[in-house]
Amino acid sequence: MIRYLLPLTIFLGITVLFIYGLQNDPRYIPSPLINQSAPEFNLPTLHEPELNIKMDTLKGKVSLLNVWASWCAACRIEHPILNNAVRNYDIKLYGLNYKDSRSEALIWLKDLGNPYIESAYDKDGVVGIDYGVYGVPETFIIDKQGIIRYKHIGPINNEQFDNIIMPMIRNLEEEK
Repeated sequence: MIRYLLPLTIFLGITVLFIYGLQNDPRYIPSPLINQSAPEFNLPTLHEPELNIKMDTLKGKVSLLNVWASWCAACRIEHPILNNAVRNYDIKLYGLNYKDSRSEALIWLKDLGNPYIESAYDKDGVVGIDYGVYGVPETFIIDKQGIIRYKHIGPINNEQFDNIIMPMIRNLEEEK
């Protein structure tokens, strides 16, 4: 009797873990950077390579940092939402152009519109690695003190922007 009890207990334990796992969102990947200082960077800007943009540029206001690339199909889907968001809301949106060709990225922005205050040019993806980028697009909400408060992996849709990102930005802007 006891020799049957151990396999049955193991089977039930695995079944419970399996059922628990099915209830989780497979797209959710926790980030160890949430509530941590955003990694410092100092990169040339996409439009003017002789000028640099650094993390200090984003401090003092709630900012969005959107990681994108011209070769990214999902970025093309997300881009109109970002363009509309900049038109409809008072947001500070910065780009991090990730592992891209400068000329292709500039053409892409010219053709699709440029919602960014400025884009940092991360040609080799070093800053993207510091931010734990799994793939583009990814978007970070960074508070006034330079703390990462939220990370969105994948393209943002209108519902996510209106119901998750904007309320979080408003709450962070009200904080002192």
